[in-house]
Amino acid sequence: EVIANRASQLSAEKNLKVHPNDHVNCGQSSNDTFPTAIRIAAVIETQADLIPALKELIKAFQDKGAEYAHVVKTGRTHLMDAMPVTLEQEFGGYARQLELGIERLQSSLKRMRELPMGGTAVGTGINTPPEFPPAFAEEVSKLSGESMREAENHFEAQSTVDAPVEMSGQLKTIAVGLLKIVNDLRWMNSGPNAGLGEIQLAALQPGSSIMPGKVNPVIEESTAMVCAQVIGYDSAISVGGLSGNFELNVMLPMVAHSLLESIRLLAAASRNLAQRSVSRIIVREEHIQSLVGRNPILVTTLNPLIGYDLAAKIAKTAFAENRPLLEVAKELCDLPEDELKKALDPAKMTQGGLVE
Repeated sequence: EVIANRASQLSAEKNLKVHPNDHVNCGQSSNDTFPTAIRIAAVIETQADLIPALKELIKAFQDKGAEYAHVVKTGRTHLMDAMPVTLEQEFGGYARQLELGIERLQSSLKRMRELPMGGTAVGTGINTPPEFPPAFAEEVSKLSGESMREAENHFEAQSTVDAPVEMSGQLKTIAVGLLKIVNDLRWMNSGPNAGLGEIQLAALQPGSSIMPGKVNPVIEESTAMVCAQVIGYDSAISVGGLSGNFELNVMLPMVAHSLLESIRLLAAASRNLAQRSVSRIIVREEHIQSLVGRNPILVTTLNPLIGYDLAAKIAKTAFAENRPLLEVAKELCDLPEDELKKALDPAKMTQGGLVE
């Protein structure tokens, strides 16, 4: 009615009266326009905002990894010391995780580009010309710059929200991965004296009203909250998807809100994390090197040279006395120092294959 009244005002000199149903709503129904609008909005927002933000975060991890490619750190499994990795390898894993998230998301957009418009009330296309749906999709493609097409089956596209449910699932997957990444960063930043203290995140604000000098990883924590919210939205969208009946799903407003909010939140959080945290990470190289040198797991490479029992004794002694492995190994075995250095070289252990 608003469009009809405004159109009538603009056409007053021509004495044209625009009717809300006969003209503005000609050939369409709220039952096909609403799900169509959801799909168009989600595709545009994802392409214009979310994917560029994720790519910015990917680049931030790749750049920071390259900057500290020479740094070898202690790997961890079960939160316990394990074989060493480079910081570039660890950050490269994060970048690839996000790249795969984009790939999955783009795959789901293929189904989102199928528009229900033209199915009208129940999917039959009653009261609309058969040439209208493809013409609509073509015009929307021109206006949006995104390739859209008429739904292959209007009954499926209009009565279900399977495509938004699928897309939400991929957004949730990104959120799950992102939450794991920021938790790793929080662990690496922990302490700094009584925690891992491997990296230093940017100090953006005071962390406590009672403890002077305390600084918290607020960007990582806010990102974690965003991820939790997106995971919650996905659950809501799933319930919305299974709540449809026959030719209509009455939970489309909730699905629309949840899906578009998930896209907006993930885009904002990814960009914030890239610009205000990852790109500003400072690596505590000397501390990391000290931790690696005391990592008892490194004696694994001595097993073929001196046997398991002696290697275990070296590891236990180094741990008990908080001394570097190389120093203890020189005392307890008769291998030359240069051979020990070669065998206990953490950088060599990060290259894969058989350690000689």
